[in-house]
Amino acid sequence: MNNWLPATAVITGGASGIGLAIAQELAARGTRVMLADLTGEKLSAAQAAIPGALAQSCDVAIESEVEALATAAFDQLGTVELLLNNAGVGGPRGKLWEVDPIAARAHFDVNFWGVWNGCRAFAGRMADQQVASAIYNTGSENSFFCAVPQTAAYIAAKHAVLGLTESLREDLPEHVHAGLIVPGWVFTAIGDARVMRNGMDVGEFARITVPQILARRRFVVSHRSNLKRINERIDALRESYVEFGVDDDMDVRDVIARLREGR
Repeated sequence: MNNWLPATAVITGGASGIGLAIAQELAARGTRVMLADLTGEKLSAAQAAIPGALAQSCDVAIESEVEALATAAFDQLGTVELLLNNAGVGGPRGKLWEVDPIAARAHFDVNFWGVWNGCRAFAGRMADQQVASAIYNTGSENSFFCAVPQTAAYIAAKHAVLGLTESLREDLPEHVHAGLIVPGWVFTAIGDARVMRNGMDVGEFARITVPQILARRRFVVSHRSNLKRINERIDALRESYVEFGVDDDMDVRDVIARLREGR
């Protein structure tokens, strides 16, 4: 793994859980961090726990607050070399047709549009600063398969974050990397504590994942057991393509490339 170390980092959802654990791990390595989260005692306590940390109140579902976060970050830190769009909430539970669409949309406002807002507010400025940088979005094992039944809004939002991140990679200049953090079962406050307490400790998760972030990996992972479920999906796709797919020369990316080249 390479030795890139961001001088500065902004972490949403930074007052607790994965966000705080990664902030602490980065700060221990010398990164100056700005924690962003909802106003409250948790944010103040998190800031106090990390020497030199900055804190900014921010509801990621509100675009103007994320823009204000970006302005504050660049003003106070000078550069933002790592952005971690990590803020998230647990989603409504139940069979899809039983879930209130208003609750599902509110969930997307945080877990998807919160990530979108962060990328939109920071990416252009990070591209302009001409410093090796990275944007990491916190997805989930649920970005690749249904780990928790009857959480359709959560699973759909995490799949959407995967798609957003993959698209963002195409938009950014070479010096700004983008990747997806893929937590497995980690003990955080966004789920039922009776279940979540059996998950990986957030400190252990941070120790596993921060070296991958510093290596600028496309996917930052933890639980190898996830491969079983991921491979089930890939195998099902492969089976359908082998049996029903048509051999052709219409790979869309190749076609677009030829059109751009005038061929």
